[in-house]
Amino acid sequence: MILDMKLVRGRLVTMDPTRPEATSVGVWRGRIVGFDEEIADLDAERVVDLDGAVVLPGFVDAHVHLAWAGRASVTADISACRSVAAIIAQLREIEPAGGWLEVAGYDHRALDRPLTARDLDAVAQDRRVYVQDLSGHACVVNTFVLKELPPSALAPGTPGVEFDRDGNPTGGLAEGAQTAVRRLRLPYSVDEIADHVALGARQCLAQGVTTASEAGVAGGIVGSSPLEVAAYQRDRLPLRVQLMVSADVLHTVAAHRDDRVTRAIDLGLRTGFGGDRLSIGALKVFTDGGMMARTAALTEPYEGTNNSGHLQDDPEYMTAAILDGHAAGWQLAVHAIGDRALDFTLDTLEEAHRRFPRHVRHRIEHCGMTRPEQLKRIADLDAIPVIQPAFLYDNGDDYSTIMGARRSAWMYRGKAFLDHGITIAGSSDRPVSDGAPLKAIQFMVDRTSKGGNRIGPDEAITVDQALTAYTRGAAAACRREDDLGTLSVGKLADFAVLGDDPRTHDVAKISRIPVVATFVGGEAVHDPSGLGA
Repeated sequence: MILDMKLVRGRLVTMDPTRPEATSVGVWRGRIVGFDEEIADLDAERVVDLDGAVVLPGFVDAHVHLAWAGRASVTADISACRSVAAIIAQLREIEPAGGWLEVAGYDHRALDRPLTARDLDAVAQDRRVYVQDLSGHACVVNTFVLKELPPSALAPGTPGVEFDRDGNPTGGLAEGAQTAVRRLRLPYSVDEIADHVALGARQCLAQGVTTASEAGVAGGIVGSSPLEVAAYQRDRLPLRVQLMVSADVLHTVAAHRDDRVTRAIDLGLRTGFGGDRLSIGALKVFTDGGMMARTAALTEPYEGTNNSGHLQDDPEYMTAAILDGHAAGWQLAVHAIGDRALDFTLDTLEEAHRRFPRHVRHRIEHCGMTRPEQLKRIADLDAIPVIQPAFLYDNGDDYSTIMGARRSAWMYRGKAFLDHGITIAGSSDRPVSDGAPLKAIQFMVDRTSKGGNRIGPDEAITVDQALTAYTRGAAAACRREDDLGTLSVGKLADFAVLGDDPRTHDVAKISRIPVVATFVGGEAVHDPSGLGA
């Protein structure tokens, strides 16, 4: 037998407790075939001298938006602006495209005052102006856009619509109201989406991510087109992608009564369809918004306000999506950031299991605010929280202020989940936060925000546990633990090659460890130094 590739003289951290470490690994037909003495006498077409570099299983980002990340990278960004005047000045210099003047990176928290439609009207009154919030859950638009929306979208008291003292919309829109604006903008072409996906994939590979779970296609607040999946099929993907399908695309089907399926997507496709490179993952259901936009659904108001956020949609609609998806055989990925949304999610998942008993590890996307009594319920459901530690690195100071000291200890937990036997999956929600797994791993260990404050320090975990979240844990959330998550014989040869071992590196500097190369199926797909040449 001649191997396709042999990596030698390395420090392999396998994340497999049956063989935790090795110095060499053999690859044949995209999979791992052995280590050290098992391959010592085998020749290889190519030998890569690691020269002491550290090799981990390729990181799995269990919740990412590749198309949105790529699109954001080529969209004018206003995140550096600190005043409305600065935003207006930047907008005046941008050429509109396709009838839209569109920018990203709006952050109301960083400005002297909130941006309004009237401000944007000073830039353009005869075309659409769309300013997207950093979180993706909100936007600000000009009067031209407001006039194009159906009256029901702007009716007094509509959740997500900001009104002035006279009861007129200010131009600030969130959640469902923002979705109404996106319908005016969509769809993007398949070629555009494919180009954006390629850009997002490059970002991932440069940070050691070899598998990305795309968190919502074809609908919802992040979908780009009803033909979106075609964009992922256009070219060979440089990394592995699992697609979460928006529950919005479920529709009534005339299935046999014994199948117990009332709603599905065409052809009965569901979780698990596809191959090693591209597959269908969970059914994505939104139950609330986000902390940044102050729309995450809480049981108690945000500090100093009467606002408790709100559920994303009509509870009956969301309940039906969860029950129908579970009955139809889907794994569910339920977006729940606030603790009230988490109550709703747990109630509905429990009901789904009562009505249609089957073992499946559903996912709770974000799980951003978990009260102590909710932990056992998550464990009993065998659900997997898919968390974004970088949210608290980037926004922890703000979130701690709006939640107060008691609730801050419950945000994006780590240790409490593990203490209850709950598997946690690491993810980024790229481009909402920095997608680098090493930065998130550092935060999970030291719980220190970019402002230097400790956020929920009792939730700190070890480096090994944090690495597990981005390898074995994330692979389990994607139902790919048989192929991914550890360096083991028979598994896919996906590697993140690092300049040092995070387990022994200075914790405060883990995020600075360089990613030397990234391999997918034994192929060097990010290799700036020519290691795998």
